[in-house]
Amino acid sequence: MKYSFLLVALIATLGLSACEKTTVTPPPAAPTTVVVPGPAGPAGPTGATGYDGAKGATGSTAVVPGPTGATGATGATGATGYDGAKGAKGSPGYDGATGQKGDTVVVVPVQR
Repeated sequence: MKYSFLLVALIATLGLSACEKTTVTPPPAAPTTVVVPGPAGPAGPTGATGYDGAKGATGSTAVVPGPTGATGATGATGATGYDGAKGAKGSPGYDGATGQKGDTVVVVPVQR
């Protein structure tokens, strides 16, 4: 039952979308009135010339540097670091063994 309503709605949608739509043409608008200007009249007299403005004052060109500031005070000497602790004394070395007197052996490497 619920599929039959869905099927009918689908068929109705497809059937209505296949119909040709009608085009509505709006009625023509009323003609627009265009105003055309008439001929120009004679030119009027020229206006009076305006006054020149007052000239501004010239700025100062002298450059005077300000006084030099006072020199700052020298800083205090920093604290001295402490002496490090003395290191421990190392143990004495052993006396070497006395060498034996005998023949000297020379080993020659093999050449490749």
